[in-house]
Formats: sequence, C-alpha cells, structure tokens
Amino acid sequence: MTAHVSVLLQETVDAMVTDTDGLYVDCTLGRGGHTAYLLSLLGPGARVIGFDRDPDAIDAVRERFAGDHRFTAVHRPFADLSETLDELGVSGQVDGVMADLGVSSPQLDVAERGFSFQVDGPLDMRMDPSRGQSAAEWLATVKHPDLARALRTLGDEAHASRIATAILEARATAPIERTLQLASIVKAAHPRWEPGRHPATKTFQAIRIAVNAELEQIDAVLPQILAVMKPGGRMAVISFHSLEDRRIKRFIRDQANPPGDPLGFLPQPPPRVKPLGKAIRPSAVEIDANPRARSSVLRVAEKCAVSA
Repeated sequence: MTAHVSVLLQETVDAMVTDTDGLYVDCTLGRGGHTAYLLSLLGPGARVIGFDRDPDAIDAVRERFAGDHRFTAVHRPFADLSETLDELGVSGQVDGVMADLGVSSPQLDVAERGFSFQVDGPLDMRMDPSRGQSAAEWLATVKHPDLARALRTLGDEAHASRIATAILEARATAPIERTLQLASIVKAAHPRWEPGRHPATKTFQAIRIAVNAELEQIDAVLPQILAVMKPGGRMAVISFHSLEDRRIKRFIRDQANPPGDPLGFLPQPPPRVKPLGKAIRPSAVEIDANPRARSSVLRVAEKCAVSA
C-alpha cells in the first residue's frame, strides 16, 4: 500500500494559522497529515476538530493522536460542519478551516474499497461504506442519459455516450460488481485514450463523484465555513480537478464581491471575505516526490470583520 502524502502541507497550514492557541477545523482528516503538522504548530490551549466520513480514516487518526487532548475526531461528512460545531458549542469561534478534497491514497490502494481500476475488488467507491448506494448498486439501476451525463460532466469524458451504452449492454448480461470488470468494459468501448493514462480513469472519477455526491458536499460546506469562522478566520481549500476548483474560486469571488441591488436603491454590500494571494500550486520538487500532487490547487481567503 502507498503511504498517503499530504499535498501542499506547509502552504495550507501556514496560510491558515493566525493564533497558536486558536480553534481550527480539518474538514478532511484522511490519515491526519495536515492535522499532525497543524498540531505541531499549536500551543497547549489550542483545539483541532477533524471531520471524515471514512470510518477507516477516523480509526487511524484516533489512534495516531490518542492522548492529545487538543484533538477531536468526528465521523461525519463535512457538509455537517455547522450542525456539528453548533452541537459542540463553538460555532462562530473558529480561527481557521482547511479541506483537502478528493480521494486519499489508502482509499485508492485498498482493493476492498473499490476505488481503483488497477486492482480487483468489489465495486464500492463509497467514502463511508456504511451509508448510501455502492457504485455497483448505482450502476445496476442508472439510466443511459443519467450515466452519460455523469461521465461527461463529472469525468470530462469525451466518449460518454458510447461508454454508457457499453456499460448498460454489459449490465444486461451480468451484474457489474468488480472494479476490473468495469475497467475492462470501459477499455473495450473506448476508441482512444491518452498515452500513459488508463482509459477508465475518467469513468471511475465520474462514478466516484456521483456515488459520494462530492460536488453537492462542497456546495453545502462552503457557506458553512464562512458562518462558523470568527472575523479574521481563514479558509484554505485544496482541490484536485476543475469541477472542485471552479466552485472554490467562484465562492471566494462572490463573497469578496457580493452582488448589490440591481435597481441601485440599496448600498453595495460589504465584502465577506478577502482572497489571500493567488492560487497556489505544488512545486516541481513536490510533484517529483508525490506525482498525485500534480493537479492540486490551494486557495486561501480571510473572513472580513464586517461579515455577518
């Protein structure tokens, strides 16, 4: 198994921390790489609350940070951020929130999780295997227009309709329940693909995003991040493909320049966030050491003092 290497580690945490005795939230704990570095910077009065909907990740970080009174792990999706912090009595008191979106190396590399087209395993792909439909269950009932749309919009697959047809034809013969089974169907149907890139890459990405409602989760959490932070609090979000990054970029832009009254009768609303610098990408050295960092993009913004 490949050890998970946190991308843009120092850039993300250093940009977020403003008070070494503050309260911080990691929306995507994974194996705790960002949180470990964060805790190393913080004082004894600090607190870190981490979210992950993957039970394996929660077990791993609870073991990793056992005994550190500053850390609390929450087994919930980050779309439950505001509700959870309300329950903990700390909403509006957060100094910084970070999120490392996408899938982690352990999820990709463990065959039983069903994320990978390179190793055989049950076609699951759920971030939380105890909830919702698996990829196999989703593929068993999805209709052609919906599957083709998902492949096209979530995977940027140019041959979406052709691949969707092949999947549904194969499904009519036998249930699609294994990762390599699906990968083989896609490979046979794909007329051409980039050298060095597996033809099922985009299909697997699209199905994973659909099964986990990943974009809906992002859309739900962004306004919550702003709501739970105190004025001056900072958000630092890492995305891995344009579907994610466009949402982060648009949210920051719209909150920095909120729309005014179209008739011009009311004063222009004040900005709610201030973007901090431009998008940050990994260095050539980091990409060389960790090729999975190649597509990562970090965006940082600070909540304005006048924000509601």
